[in-house]
Amino acid sequence: MTGEYGSLVDRLESVAADLDEIAFDQLREAVADGEIQRPAADRELMKARRAIEKAASILRQLDGEEPAG
Repeated sequence: MTGEYGSLVDRLESVAADLDEIAFDQLREAVADGEIQRPAADRELMKARRAIEKAASILRQLDGEEPAG
């Protein structure tokens, strides 16, 4: 990504991917342990991921890119 905020957007996207990986790992562990409900932290991790996606979207708009999605 280019633009004034491009490197920040790239870093935010990397953090969002890391959060996805953590959430999936927790889900796999819960299933392996026989849990039938989502791990308690899953909801909070997804809230954090959405906040990061929103921040990245705002920075893209500041750089003059069209909103994704």
